[in-house]
Amino acid sequence: MARIAGVNIPTNKRVTIALRYLHGIGPTLADEICKKVGIPPERRVNQLSDAEVLQIREVIDRDYMVEGDLRREIAVNIKRLMDMGCYRGLRHRKGLPVRGQRTHTNARTRKGPSKPIAGKKQATAKK
Repeated sequence: MARIAGVNIPTNKRVTIALRYLHGIGPTLADEICKKVGIPPERRVNQLSDAEVLQIREVIDRDYMVEGDLRREIAVNIKRLMDMGCYRGLRHRKGLPVRGQRTHTNARTRKGPSKPIAGKKQATAKK
């Protein structure tokens, strides 16, 4: 099993698909990495030699920010927005959608499960 940037990537998948298991690498970057290393995209991870895995690891370490470093930078950016007190920071602090989505309905993923409002009666079905 190949281990890149602290993550075990699946061995029976194609290299471009397996690289996407790393946080911060999507389809475009995975193809770009394969081109830099010179690996055909249809090659499977279990067909890679140790030297090729080492090359992939070096390219990712040198050129891209992935996994822990990327997560840390994103967290620092969000904390900076919250400390600054800007609109986006306030939305993060309150746990509401940040990018202009509506909240009257929807936004349940961000807001959490709905809470009952005191004094508001449930609509009962009359027969």
